[in-house]
Amino acid sequence: MNQLLRQPRIPGAAAAGAASDTGSEPERLARVLLGRLSEPGDAVVGRWLGQLPAVDVVEAIRDGTVPDHPGLDATRLAGYQARLPGLDPETDLKRVRAVGGRFIIPGDTEWPSQLDDLGDGRPVGLWVAGTGSLRLLALRSVALVGSRACTAYGAHVAGELSAQLAERGWTVVSGAAYGIDAAAHRGALAVGGMTAAVLACGVDVAYPKGNAELIRRIGVQGLLVSELPPGEHPNRFRFVLRNRVIAALTRGTVVVEAAVRSGALSTARRARDLNRHTMGVAGPVTSALSAGVHALIRSGAATLVTDAAEITELIGAIGDDLAPQRSGPVLPRDLLEPAVARVLEAVPATAEGAPIERLARQSGLPPDEVLQRLYELGALGYVERHGAHWRVVRRR
Repeated sequence: MNQLLRQPRIPGAAAAGAASDTGSEPERLARVLLGRLSEPGDAVVGRWLGQLPAVDVVEAIRDGTVPDHPGLDATRLAGYQARLPGLDPETDLKRVRAVGGRFIIPGDTEWPSQLDDLGDGRPVGLWVAGTGSLRLLALRSVALVGSRACTAYGAHVAGELSAQLAERGWTVVSGAAYGIDAAAHRGALAVGGMTAAVLACGVDVAYPKGNAELIRRIGVQGLLVSELPPGEHPNRFRFVLRNRVIAALTRGTVVVEAAVRSGALSTARRARDLNRHTMGVAGPVTSALSAGVHALIRSGAATLVTDAAEITELIGAIGDDLAPQRSGPVLPRDLLEPAVARVLEAVPATAEGAPIERLARQSGLPPDEVLQRLYELGALGYVERHGAHWRVVRRR
């Protein structure tokens, strides 16, 4: 075994995972190293880890003794080997501990088992900084994503939905980007709620820089999560790969604003493929930034939602998170018995009113019953008698 993986246990290394982590320290160090050798979602490494411990995978890459591994050719193996020199997983663990973080792997008590739904694309491990258990917070979490160049309407809706969800005890998950992501995080933070940011860079890197203070606050009040080791910076592909973790980690994904080619739609599609609830918020039909959401809803790939109650009804516990039935205001005349309401409909609002005989014909009721109902309506203040005629009381 490589000398790097034989080094003695680091003092306090248990803090890099959790006190009850089941993953051995050599396995953790090997997975840290594999996170440096491969990009997030590398299915070749994922299939390999399904057959061998991470320590053996690292040794096989180092020695170049790989027996007919599916998808692994000489070029890919050479790429892994080219990244090997100079890597030091213990230094990475020290760097994440310096920012109050840890590195969790499958088998740890904090590992969210729903990530296993990603199959061979499951993360090798996750770098986590902040408070709380990622596994427990993810059990009741929802993703809010959308356009970076959002409108004022989109930012307002994202912030309101996030605040409402946080007040209901849900963890709001997004990507800490400009636009809808930032509005979602701020909405949860504003009400003292929990939020998690899944980053396309290391948890010690504030990207984008304009959101540095927001990311710092998330790290204090919530969680920062990433597949990438400390110090790594994002690129276009890492943003797309990051989205699959957001989709798998949460119970459902809500798209607030997204153009037809928006990257946020990739999160929604991954959520749908993983059998998670996919939801969309409608915007103005004249807005190009809502065209992608509208197409998603129209195709049946997403459910239309307008508030937190409708979101939690879909992703919450059956029978416990039902949204209230929507209806207009109940007017006093809505409470009238059917026969009384029929007579009231027949009474004209004109100054001369109408006699009993005409009201009986129009209501289809006997004259005696019409007279009885008219006096009931008079007592309630709806109609008044004017000689032999009845008319509706005009209200100011």
